[in-house]
Amino acid sequence: MGRTSSSKDNAQALLHSLRSAYAATPVNLKIIDLYVGFAVFTALIQVVYMAIVGTFPFNSFLSGMLSCVGTAVLAVCLRIQVNKENKEFKDLPPERAFADFVLCNLVLHLVIMNFLG
Repeated sequence: MGRTSSSKDNAQALLHSLRSAYAATPVNLKIIDLYVGFAVFTALIQVVYMAIVGTFPFNSFLSGMLSCVGTAVLAVCLRIQVNKENKEFKDLPPERAFADFVLCNLVLHLVIMNFLG
């Protein structure tokens, strides 16, 4: 019995430390996190829809999934590059990182539109 309360206390301490650490995160990174969460949520909605309705236009499903996953991956890359605590990209200006993000998204969605047929 004491072991479960210890596990519960550890889980609560972990959640508290994560919440306090995330509170110190800059607003621009939180916005990118929301964008990534939206892209993943949209991908999950598409999977649920495919499971309920079926996979008849499979190219459309694959295009939607690739769009969501690709956008989320590119947004995570943007978050890594914009993060001031990341010393690897300290010389990269945030405007350049955003321009790379927009260009890569443009290329990604051109490929996805081509895949749709």
